[in-house]
Amino acid sequence: MWCSRTALRRLVLQEAPLAGFQRDMSSLPRVYVTRQIPPRGLQILRESGQVQFELWDSDDPVPRQELLKKVRGCDGLLCVLTEKIDAELLDAAGPNLKVLSTMSVGFDHLSLEELKKSHHVILWLCIGSRGIRVGYTPEVLTDAVAELTVALLLATSRRLIEATHEAKTGGWGTWRTLWLCGHELADSTVGILGLGRIGVAIAERLKPFKVKKFIYTDVAPRPELAEMIQAEYVSMDELARRSDFLAACCALTPETQGICNKNLFSKMKSTSIFINTSRGGVVNQEDLYEALSTGQIAGAGLDVTVPEPLPTNHPLFTLKNCVILPHIASASYTTRNAMSALAANNLLAGLRGEPMPKELQL
Repeated sequence: MWCSRTALRRLVLQEAPLAGFQRDMSSLPRVYVTRQIPPRGLQILRESGQVQFELWDSDDPVPRQELLKKVRGCDGLLCVLTEKIDAELLDAAGPNLKVLSTMSVGFDHLSLEELKKSHHVILWLCIGSRGIRVGYTPEVLTDAVAELTVALLLATSRRLIEATHEAKTGGWGTWRTLWLCGHELADSTVGILGLGRIGVAIAERLKPFKVKKFIYTDVAPRPELAEMIQAEYVSMDELARRSDFLAACCALTPETQGICNKNLFSKMKSTSIFINTSRGGVVNQEDLYEALSTGQIAGAGLDVTVPEPLPTNHPLFTLKNCVILPHIASASYTTRNAMSALAANNLLAGLRGEPMPKELQL
């Protein structure tokens, strides 16, 4: 039986029910699931009758060496964003691997070039391309991420974490005229770095706060999306100079790596609030610390960092004007179940050789 147990974590081979007839489970495609994903996705895999799957039954990541061992000979892999899918893993999996499904909208943990390139392993004197199809989970988390971004923006700009701390620790004394004053959204300019579905959803939620103007920058103008929120396309420098609130919503790519750096922060207003719910790698954290600690900008709210988790002794944690969350933007029961269901359906469709609900075009 293709299953093993460890003293620390339980690995479970989930066998799909038989659809009215006895079927040899060993003939079904083999799938490895790298994490204890929300129940809807597991239910879909289990009830499909199309795969035999093994699960790393833990909330904690599967150890790398265990992962490399378990992917050998698999036809499909369902992973989350903590798993690095690179040449080492793909070579360990071997030529059987046909489908990779990630339960994430971001795919910076996937080596796309390696997924596209040919095998370097000679098998029966033939060299074939990997031919691995990739599914991901965009759109289903748009609302949850937009909601969290607005919540983080308000918590940062109105200094709610500071205020809660003062109330709990005896700092709440007599009423004072400027104590814990923050910055309002009304009559403000909100800048969006990377205008996609999430950026639009954030703007739609902020509009009722009487925001005066939405501006954005991207690799190129996106007129159809911009029209939805009456946003103006501007340069990166202008985005920095004009934004009272600047939200980073871009994907992490070689071009956006560290794009929010000293150059950006130095052009921002001293009253500006910076928010990042995209990927930690788009921010140079040393430059951000300098900007916050010197008053170059008023505050920052981060749901993502480098590394994750951010060490508790990191300098950013010493700042009152920096709110840091543990990467929870998509953390609603509805959204996480929808993500796991989409990841499972992508995997099954790929293994059947059918179009995936959401396939990443390599």
